[in-house]
Amino acid sequence: MANRTVKDANSIHGTNPQYLVEKIIRTRIYESKYWKEECFGLTAELVVDKAMELKYVGGVYGGNIKPTPFLCLTLKMLQIQPEKDIIVEFIKNEDFKYVRLLGAMYMRLTGTSVDCYKYLEPLYNDYRKIKSQNRNGEFELMHVDEFIDELLHAERMCDIILPRLQKRQVLEEAELLDARISALEEDLDEVETSEEEDEEEEKPERVQTPETHRRSYRDMDRPRRSPSPRYKRSRSPRRSVMVPSPRRDRDRDRHRSKSPRRHRSRSRDRRHRSKSPGHHRSHRHRSHSKSPESRSKKSHKRSRRGNE
Repeated sequence: MANRTVKDANSIHGTNPQYLVEKIIRTRIYESKYWKEECFGLTAELVVDKAMELKYVGGVYGGNIKPTPFLCLTLKMLQIQPEKDIIVEFIKNEDFKYVRLLGAMYMRLTGTSVDCYKYLEPLYNDYRKIKSQNRNGEFELMHVDEFIDELLHAERMCDIILPRLQKRQVLEEAELLDARISALEEDLDEVETSEEEDEEEEKPERVQTPETHRRSYRDMDRPRRSPSPRYKRSRSPRRSVMVPSPRRDRDRDRHRSKSPRRHRSRSRDRRHRSKSPGHHRSHRHRSHSKSPESRSKKSHKRSRRGNE
């Protein structure tokens, strides 16, 4: 008798509200100690007090599939089916975050697609930390906005299969919902405007080229040179032309003035060689050209001249 749904309860999604929870998990909840001791005889007004005592969220855990208090209170709300205004007040409650999450979970299971988007999307701006218990009984850190995002997009939450939602784009095209305005858009606009102002302030500084900056440190009277490459130029294959230097001429004159005798002897030798006709002949020709007959004739002429 204690596990039956209220007589005047309306069917949700064409079925009994309690049937939204799977039968295995539902029987585990009925057998749990928390359900028998804390959830017996609860009304819509008393559920608020129990929700304020919640310390974490979660589904079932352990090898025995034990339900968490959060899951037990969710099934109790499906059983007693409170009014919509009470659920909306649960969601708007900012003092107790687990009361808000309990109301969001119930709204996701029983509400229409328009109501889910209308009441749950504002909770994206709640960044408070919450504790979540996983299947192994270990606690994990989450945030309220993460929990709401999983409610709107995941297929299963807290070991309960969630009803399907229509896409927001379809509802917007049917004019059942207005376009969602994120609270971060104002901050993004402020950031963009501040960045544009900073860029405008930096523009006159960027106009100055590094060439003008370097020119200020130079002597302005000197003409500018064309930019030369850092590497050395290769030399041309032409031969270097020797230009006579005045210093070399002076050394030559001094050397000539110091040795006049040697210079005169050299000039005399040159003159004597030029006058003698057989000077240019080689020694080899001299030795081989003279025959013994010519020698005897010359000696005969010499003796003849001596007798005369």
